[in-house]
Amino acid sequence: MKEKVKSLKQIEELKKDDPFSDPEHASDNAAIDTDVREQVGHDTIEAEVKDLERRVKEIDVALRKIIEHQYGICERCKKPIPQARLRLIPEAAYDIDCEKKLRK
Repeated sequence: MKEKVKSLKQIEELKKDDPFSDPEHASDNAAIDTDVREQVGHDTIEAEVKDLERRVKEIDVALRKIIEHQYGICERCKKPIPQARLRLIPEAAYDIDCEKKLRK
């Protein structure tokens, strides 16, 4: 739960830092190089927010699995996910071998 709160807070902070969140952005007549920097900054923040939102969803699934007594079981092979992996990535849905196979 702590990780979810942390991720949600990061999303909020990133959105505040987005240059496109400034209401004056649309009306200012900035130089082209400034516009490019703002666009890159916006794109970077948008990508980070999407990653964090994905992680929040994965955390929600892990929390549901805890309630259903399915937490720590690989979704692919149904074997227990090693505790060391769960300590590192509490929302892990797959053991290392299955994760590697899925990423290929």
